[in-house]
Amino acid sequence: MKKTAVILVGGEARRVNGLEKYFFTMGGRTFIERLIDSLEKAVDEIIIVAKDPAQCERFSHLEGVQCVTDIRRGYGPIGGLHAGANAASGDALFVCACDMPCVSTAVVNRLFDLLDDYDAAIPCWNTDMMEPLHAVYKREPLLTYLDHHESLSLRKMFREMRTRYVDVQSLHDVDPELRTFTNINKIEDLKRLS
Repeated sequence: MKKTAVILVGGEARRVNGLEKYFFTMGGRTFIERLIDSLEKAVDEIIIVAKDPAQCERFSHLEGVQCVTDIRRGYGPIGGLHAGANAASGDALFVCACDMPCVSTAVVNRLFDLLDDYDAAIPCWNTDMMEPLHAVYKREPLLTYLDHHESLSLRKMFREMRTRYVDVQSLHDVDPELRTFTNINKIEDLKRLS
């Protein structure tokens, strides 16, 4: 099974005053560099999805990574998923947001293993708190849904697919502190992480 990682970078970054979170640094490397380092060990290709060609140009210095733009503008993460799935050559996709600098290769591999006969493997903290932007999807069912969807809700999307919900507690053996789910939404989050 060929595997693709799709990194969504096209958000408006309103909570960080429009700053480019993917170029925030941690441990001397940018978030996007950290993500690529972790993901290239787990997948066959990496695709960055940007909101427009100008944003794509911001990643031209990164080798071995393809950057594509939203096909449908203004659709949020659903639009990014759609563009990434269309560009991907993998049968299964790991999807994440660019503000997750601690993504664990071991967790990504585990999620791919758990995909099995499901359309998606989505980590969950409880019945209300899911991680659809740190999850694995089969490309064909994802595209089938995205080509005909009307809702912009990720929750509606994975509820309509054959989804395996993965209890995050079951990932402690490969990521004891569950740092893989660290998400930097505000400047204060970054300061706490440093």
